[in-house]
Amino acid sequence: MKEIFNRLFVLLYLTFLCAFTMSLPLKARAGQDEKTVRVFIFAGQSNMVGSDSKLQDIKRFPPFAGLEAPQEKVLFSYSIGRENKMESKGWVELQAVNNVVGPELSFARKVTSHTKAPIAIIKVAAGGTHLGGDWNPDEPIGFKMYPLALDVVRESLADLDKRGMKYRIEGFMWHQGENDMFNEDYMKNYGKNLKNFLASWRRDLKLPGLKFYIGELCTKTIWGMDLRPRMYAISLGQKEVTGNDPLAEYIPTAHVGVEIGGGVGLHYHYGTLGQLQHGENYATAYLRAAGVKINKPRSLKKWPYKKGNKVKLFILAGHRNMEGERAFIQELKELKGSIGLLNDNPKIAFKYSLGGAYHVSNEWEPMGLTGYYDTFGPELSFSNVLADKLGEEFAVAKFTHSGSQIIDWTPEGSMAKSRHIYPKFVGFIREAIMEIEARGNKVELGGIFYHLGENDMSFHPYRRQAAERLKTIIAKSREDLGQPDLKWYVSQQPPTDDKRVNNVDVVADVSAVAAADPNIIHVKVFELPPQEKKIVITTEGIVRIGEQIAEAYLSRR
Repeated sequence: MKEIFNRLFVLLYLTFLCAFTMSLPLKARAGQDEKTVRVFIFAGQSNMVGSDSKLQDIKRFPPFAGLEAPQEKVLFSYSIGRENKMESKGWVELQAVNNVVGPELSFARKVTSHTKAPIAIIKVAAGGTHLGGDWNPDEPIGFKMYPLALDVVRESLADLDKRGMKYRIEGFMWHQGENDMFNEDYMKNYGKNLKNFLASWRRDLKLPGLKFYIGELCTKTIWGMDLRPRMYAISLGQKEVTGNDPLAEYIPTAHVGVEIGGGVGLHYHYGTLGQLQHGENYATAYLRAAGVKINKPRSLKKWPYKKGNKVKLFILAGHRNMEGERAFIQELKELKGSIGLLNDNPKIAFKYSLGGAYHVSNEWEPMGLTGYYDTFGPELSFSNVLADKLGEEFAVAKFTHSGSQIIDWTPEGSMAKSRHIYPKFVGFIREAIMEIEARGNKVELGGIFYHLGENDMSFHPYRRQAAERLKTIIAKSREDLGQPDLKWYVSQQPPTDDKRVNNVDVVADVSAVAAADPNIIHVKVFELPPQEKKIVITTEGIVRIGEQIAEAYLSRR
């Protein structure tokens, strides 16, 4: 009897110790042994599967070169799909499944490049599945994803036990919700269902400290426009959970790349580039939680302007192409005459908020390469032209959100309050002015350079209202900044050419707004290098946009 009691005591103690260890903050575990396998669970629907991505397209995106090859040191166990599931039937080396790119590929590379410990990934995902039904832990229906996923996780861990491998589950990456927004009951109860989902996993895996990373639904897709209220409802449910659960983190994804489809170009899925960036977002969040520093600080060693001098401040703003979604540093290095754009310029102070504040400058930095996916925007060539020809001291502040539409920039915004950009935009400008003045310089606002929303041009209702919405943004910004004559340089690329939207002449509409206001300059950036895809402009074109908006300013001085 005493022997049985002792064994029971040891078992209970070990269970408690395991639960206690997993409940410790990641930072407290970061310094532990480097032999324990870190296990990550990836689950969700189509944008977790990697739908509409192509393995062979990875080569089109230089920052992710090499991810088409298997990652031999990373263990991978999976069950992917609905009716005809693709299953690993145990552990294999991490690789693309069915030539589809999932976020686990870039996640694994980034994590392993910053940690020495081995990692393993368990993935269960199927497109078109609901949290309210398929993934429901209590009453699963349809494809019954919750019990399936639980079985796959348990079997995969049991296999590690058989191999004598020490492990711990380090995080659960979840991306799902699009299909719940089509069911009124599932949509309104998403937060409640998600809370139960997290609690059920922690209970069933006996891991009360299991950390969850909840991926935002991407608002850059067509659903982020034509189903804005429903997407917003799901986001409220996700934020309700992550706001109240200290072990659940909301992972922004609205700024990542999205597949360019046929016709007008808008799409439902991330596609290849978006999936690769999607995975990096999870990795960045995990590494940050683990206390791993991954970004080198960029700071001005010396304030470049003499106290008392006037500094001209230029504001760059916009969406996908002002952010630089498909302009890559690796390609910039190959462009003739680009050497001057690759190095920091400490004579130009640079402040930025990119991707809807996903990536924000550390105070003022030298003008240079700051993109979070080895990307860059028109600010490099814009500043280079002005530095060569302006003859005045100037600074640049850049505010972008590539997952936004023009309605988000209007003073009134939309019913999706969390997507309202205008107050943050004006606040960003005010802050930049005050910070320069606090250093003893006078500030002259040289103008706002806004690149017109690309997605808006591909969605008929938004294209029809684009010029009028732009007009209201400009008027209100002048009022709020106390500068009635503030110049706005509105650059516009060739709008989407498709019969479904061509009956709205948005170029003429914007030209009419500019013609009625001498302080609105319509910059038609129509002579760009050929675009590979609709909507998005690649490296050489982004450089050209920066040059052209700078030249537009210089020609009107």
